Amino acid sequence: MTKEQQEKRLEEATRILAAIGMPRKQQNLRTALVLLSMFNLRPTQEWAEAGSNTLGISACMDWMAEHYPDIPKGKKDPTRYAPNSRESVRKLSVHPLIRAGVIVKNSDAPNRATNDQNNRYHPSDIAINAIAAFGSSTWDERLKEFHSEQPKLIEVNAAERKVHRVPVKLPDGGTVDTADLSPGAHSELIKAVVERFGSQFTPKGTVVYLGDTGSKWIVNEPEYLADLGVVVDPHGKMPDVVIHFADKDWLVLIEAVTSTGPVDDQRMAQLKELFAGARPGLVFVTAFLTRGKFRQFMADIAWETEVWISENETHMVHFNGERFLGPYNSAE
Repeated sequence: MTKEQQEKRLEEATRILAAIGMPRKQQNLRTALVLLSMFNLRPTQEWAEAGSNTLGISACMDWMAEHYPDIPKGKKDPTRYAPNSRESVRKLSVHPLIRAGVIVKNSDAPNRATNDQNNRYHPSDIAINAIAAFGSSTWDERLKEFHSEQPKLIEVNAAERKVHRVPVKLPDGGTVDTADLSPGAHSELIKAVVERFGSQFTPKGTVVYLGDTGSKWIVNEPEYLADLGVVVDPHGKMPDVVIHFADKDWLVLIEAVTSTGPVDDQRMAQLKELFAGARPGLVFVTAFLTRGKFRQFMADIAWETEVWISENETHMVHFNGERFLGPYNSAE
């Protein structure tokens, strides 16, 4: 077997992990190797030859080292993961595959203790049926059969709530054309804020300001804001998106963060000053594209504000105050 054969099989295994709906953090080398070991698929074999291995964690790691020796795994010994990696293999690769219905634990003794040295894992029958068809004309059909019994883990983890979405609008009743935004990650996030955050958390809200990186603004409604008691300082830095949620009479001030600018204590003070005359209560939201980006700024987020993450769009993170998603100058 050649290194190229090993790399090709691993690349295919990673594609399978994505197709069966594994979260992004499990679409990695370690989980791909676990998949190959459990299905006993060597680099020289085709997916149609996928079978069933019954392995403990140590035996699984030994199998990886034996059959995929040219794939770097550890610093001291590139051919294998270090013994202290057992828990990472178990918790971050094997257990998610169990939750996804790809692997079965202890089919001979389901009540075996977690720390029992006799714990063993093997592929589920429905997973073998699907994965053995990878690359064939029946792959899509077999994948549908698998998902008819096993929901995608990425969807299970998201705990998607069923929501009634109502688009946000412009003061004249028209819709917001986010196609006018300049290309790039920041504009992608602003688009998500308007189309997904807005329709869910401020349904039927009115977009009164929408900034852009390429031009000064896409939506700017100073007269509407003036009716709400806001006289915008032309030298003040507006948030990326401002939505008037009339049902609650809130002004939702949203910063879309891809590199800088979360609602920290300083920015919160600036926004309070900028919107000091507002009749509606002020709600402060920082929006991110991913959890990873949120983690970069988590320590900076001001208390009594909200965080929305595009990849987990039906949930928000509440930085503790006396209420959830609401202004703090109102009893409502």
